[in-house]
Amino acid sequence: MAGKRGLGRRFGWLWASYAVSSYGTGLGFGAFPLIAILVLHSGPTEVAALSAAGRAVGAVVAVPLGPWVEFRRKRPVMVAMDLTRFAALMSVPLAFALGRLSFAQLLVVSVVVAAANIAFNAASGAFLKALLPPEDLLVANARFESTMWSATTVGPPLGGASIAIFGPVTTVAADAVSYLLSALGIRAIGGTEPRPARSGTPRLRAGDLFEGWRHILTHPTLRPLLFNTVVVNGLIMVTEPLLAVLLLEDLGFTPWQYGLVFAVPCVGGLVGSRLARRLVPRFGRHKVMFTAGALRACWPIGLVFVQPGVPGIVLIIAVQFGLVSCCAVYNPVLATYRLDHTAPDRVARTLSAWSVSSSLSIAALTAVWGLLAALTSPRTAIAVAGILLLATPLLLPRREKAPLTAKEQAASLT
Repeated sequence: MAGKRGLGRRFGWLWASYAVSSYGTGLGFGAFPLIAILVLHSGPTEVAALSAAGRAVGAVVAVPLGPWVEFRRKRPVMVAMDLTRFAALMSVPLAFALGRLSFAQLLVVSVVVAAANIAFNAASGAFLKALLPPEDLLVANARFESTMWSATTVGPPLGGASIAIFGPVTTVAADAVSYLLSALGIRAIGGTEPRPARSGTPRLRAGDLFEGWRHILTHPTLRPLLFNTVVVNGLIMVTEPLLAVLLLEDLGFTPWQYGLVFAVPCVGGLVGSRLARRLVPRFGRHKVMFTAGALRACWPIGLVFVQPGVPGIVLIIAVQFGLVSCCAVYNPVLATYRLDHTAPDRVARTLSAWSVSSSLSIAALTAVWGLLAALTSPRTAIAVAGILLLATPLLLPRREKAPLTAKEQAASLT
């Protein structure tokens, strides 16, 4: 019943803003690898470097943004990050129209967008925790998860068709506009938001940069969850640029087919996100998180056997459907668990530290796998990632720590 009740007008605007930017991101799925391959004629090493460098440098730039976000009102930060992403992405179609688009510009835009993503997610997570009572957080996170997967279902096929009809940078422009609309939606949330109180010195201290990691690494459950997240996300994401090269160049997939094989399985995201809020009351949060977290590691090895034509399309759809379904159950439960186990004055720094860690691991592994693909082949590199993923359930925590009590959260503020 909790999933059916409304969560208020302010949450409605937050959800709508998330939805419009998610659909823009869905339209722009894989746009930079496509532009690098089809417009700039880049090879697998350059495509992997584009993904890795953008994430890595963006994550480093975002390190001081966590404390900066923590002690500021969250809605203005979210609006500023949306406008930053809008300006950065819109520079790509403008440069393309002028005949000045370069690989270096794609790298710079990737860095700016990656840093802004981390800051925005940190601010939005802290804002959500302050906006809703704890019992509504799983419902809210499940709705965000469902929206993200529905956008990924619809966006890539439409994006592929748009690229085929209107040109390779069309979806980047659409993604940019979606962030502008998101900023307008966040402004419409209204209400008052007090400036966060800060204890001690009013200036940013070096210790503030690492407070998020300190909280995670001293927590008996968040620590293994972070280790599992950075390894699993890294090994899954390293296959994205390699699959782009394998499917578009080696196997001759068209852009719309490339979008289709990643869009259709996202129906599993709708199924999984709806299941999450029903499975937790029945089986318990830890059991659901552990089971879904273990199962999501079993699917990517199947991508090794992809072939040209319809059999390859069917195989990718089946593998991605299983992976997405498991991730969609796991992700909202993990997001809710993080918020429940983090005091209000540490939420932005904790979420920022989590995102930075994940981005750096993805960047490092993407660079390594790009080199591996260059030395062997994209298919071989994908196979190695799939085999290593099978061992990642060993990193999941076996037991769950109880949520922070009100007394514990109050004590953490002193």
